Amino acid sequence: QVQLVESGGGSVQAGGSLRLSCAASGGTLSFYWMYWVRQAPGKEREVITRFYTPDGSTDYGESVKGRFTVSQDNSKNTLYLQMNTLKPEDTAMYYCAADRLPIWLGYIQPADLGVWGQGTQVTVSS
Repeated sequence: QVQLVESGGGSVQAGGSLRLSCAASGGTLSFYWMYWVRQAPGKEREVITRFYTPDGSTDYGESVKGRFTVSQDNSKNTLYLQMNTLKPEDTAMYYCAADRLPIWLGYIQPADLGVWGQGTQVTVSS
């Protein structure tokens, strides 16, 4: 089973940028649906992006559309999340996740997706 490791989180001021990475090992990301999911304190996990590896088609949640961009480097078996114009409400633990099946954008339970990384914290100050 593929394993995922996120990196790139940190603390930034509002308006700043960060790029998260999700490195896969133990298998290829081919034919997976890949997700970026975040969990703010006291809230459920929220799927903010959905990416289909075979063709690169991507969907974004309304809260991040126009500010976040997903990309893939097949040679490195890595998925990225470029986050621009960050807002304090973007503060959350960010997870990379994968599944063979598509899932909706929005709030989910951990059991809704098959493979999870350990998460990386993003903190945006005003």
